Amino acid sequence: MKATGDLRALRPPIADVAAAVLLVGFTLIGTHEATRQQQDDVLRELDLLGYFLAGIAAAILSARRITPVGTLAVSGLAVSAYLAAGYAYGPILLALGFATLSAAALLPMARSLPAIAVMAAVVTTGAAIRVARDPDAPGAQGMLAGIAWLVLPWSIGTVLRMRTEGRIRTRHEEAARAADAERLRIAAEVHDIAGHGLAMIAMQAGVALHVLERKPEQARIALEEIRAASTEALDGLRATLDSLRTRGAEAPLTPGLPGVADVPPLVERIRRAGLSVELQLTGDPAAVPATVGHAAYRVAQESLTNVLRHSEATHSVVHVNANDGEVTVSVLDNGTVTPGPEGSGIAGMRARVEALGGTLSARPRETGGFGVEAVFEANRLWPQSDRAQGEA
Repeated sequence: MKATGDLRALRPPIADVAAAVLLVGFTLIGTHEATRQQQDDVLRELDLLGYFLAGIAAAILSARRITPVGTLAVSGLAVSAYLAAGYAYGPILLALGFATLSAAALLPMARSLPAIAVMAAVVTTGAAIRVARDPDAPGAQGMLAGIAWLVLPWSIGTVLRMRTEGRIRTRHEEAARAADAERLRIAAEVHDIAGHGLAMIAMQAGVALHVLERKPEQARIALEEIRAASTEALDGLRATLDSLRTRGAEAPLTPGLPGVADVPPLVERIRRAGLSVELQLTGDPAAVPATVGHAAYRVAQESLTNVLRHSEATHSVVHVNANDGEVTVSVLDNGTVTPGPEGSGIAGMRARVEALGGTLSARPRETGGFGVEAVFEANRLWPQSDRAQGEA
């Protein structure tokens, strides 16, 4: 449903029918009482035609969501005829007010305003006929009352429509933001999985080519590592793409994606690729929420992949501290650093960490090499649902 479209489906029609029935009864009884109190020589006695006009002006409101303009037209014509016939003023004007409010609330201003203008002319014409027939009749008051019962309800209905459109527009914007966030999450997952897998494959392929003739056994090991790395990457991509089939703007994180507990196997694969890696794992990985643990794992994975691809490091240190108050992951290396703009890998890590409210720093170390550190603080950053999941 577009914010500027038709809003007639917001409530069930049966509610309009029930309301119209009550309004018909109120209008007829109120019209009879108003005639009795206003009875004088210039007013026409309420007869069958008067009751019919009052009843039809109220009964037509049951169709106000189906045809707002038609409802306004019928109600306005009935009121105009009622005034022209010289009957006493009464609740029939209330029915016209409801029809006007409904048209303004259900239709765009470009459609409701002309309709209201035409009905104002029609009602004014009815009051003018009343004056022409009997100069002593309160016609001027009738014209002013008729216009007021159109302008004021139209203003209220327009405000109500604008508020409804604002709420609908807000919901659409929130849904769009959620969809964008999900697309970015999927893109980050694909980048991390594919980047790491291809880096491992390229590294082991180089090793295999180098030792193929001199050490066939070592080449076989490298080929097995290529098979394992490609299988892991394919499985990761399949799990990530499966999350696209989950309905809802806030699809849950795909089960089975790696977390803090999977950092040791990651480090072992990097070691087999030829990089010396020291792992320092402290705390309880099981206490870390899934979303935070997965983000920490991706930071470690992307950082180690960058060490393999972009530096000449011979040694790296991975430190992961996981407890119920804070999760910290850092990757330090002793490679060479070439100054330049922040790459897409670091930008992706930063976006992933900041999406959970954490902080990430990536800069050259004073002692040489490069360092990446991500910090997630539970007391002010983790969602309540994640905290409960971690505590469980």
